[in-house]
Amino acid sequence: MPRYKLVIEYDGAPFCGWQRQPEEVTVQGVVEAAVHRFSGETVRLTCAGRTDAGVHAIHQVAHLDLAKPWRTDTVRDATNAHLRPHPVSIVSAEIVGEDFDARHRAIRRHYRYRIFNRRPPPVIVRAQVWHVPWPLDAGLMHEAGRRLLGRHDFSAFRAAECQAASPIRTLEQMDIEVRTMGLHDEIVVATSARSFLHHQVRFMVGTLMLAGCNRISADDVAEILASADRSRCGPMAPAQGLTFVGVDYEPPFGK
Repeated sequence: MPRYKLVIEYDGAPFCGWQRQPEEVTVQGVVEAAVHRFSGETVRLTCAGRTDAGVHAIHQVAHLDLAKPWRTDTVRDATNAHLRPHPVSIVSAEIVGEDFDARHRAIRRHYRYRIFNRRPPPVIVRAQVWHVPWPLDAGLMHEAGRRLLGRHDFSAFRAAECQAASPIRTLEQMDIEVRTMGLHDEIVVATSARSFLHHQVRFMVGTLMLAGCNRISADDVAEILASADRSRCGPMAPAQGLTFVGVDYEPPFGK
């Protein structure tokens, strides 16, 4: 039974997240339905990182098993044909060994958060950014973000409904970059870890936003982290600014 590794891109706006849910439209649900329509097989997709409602992906990785050996371009193109009009695309499909697991073989996940920073609201990119109309200092945000790097108890940045067994995570990257685009700045937060707690990235970004407008300091962010108290952190940034941008695997599994 061949196993296929898929790279998937999607606009998360119309979906109730990745994971299949009864009576809801999800990314997993529409991809599995599309595969069934072309292959006649009922499949179960396993992905590298389950995204929440409204969160996007440009390089989600998933795997599935099919009883019949199909050409990889057929799996890609036939699935895409049956995905229309959903905003989901199978970017690539390849045959991998049975020991590949999109979730458990992943060693690092990468997310990007985009903040649209100007007074007037955005139009073209409004569904992919968080509009913050007051000035933000990306330097202050970067300094505060450095306090989150390393292995910590991230309970202060964890959703109440998070089901992870432990709040301990190791944050490997937290970089803030300013991109000047016409008459506005876009502040991009890039972050990486082996795994994240539920809503962790969005709570961290909301807290860094407060640092960027000088409402809290970098030392305050360190104290919030040490407190393990969710009530002390900033607001949860909205889902539409967040994109799953990649996942790393140990050799020989590649990216």
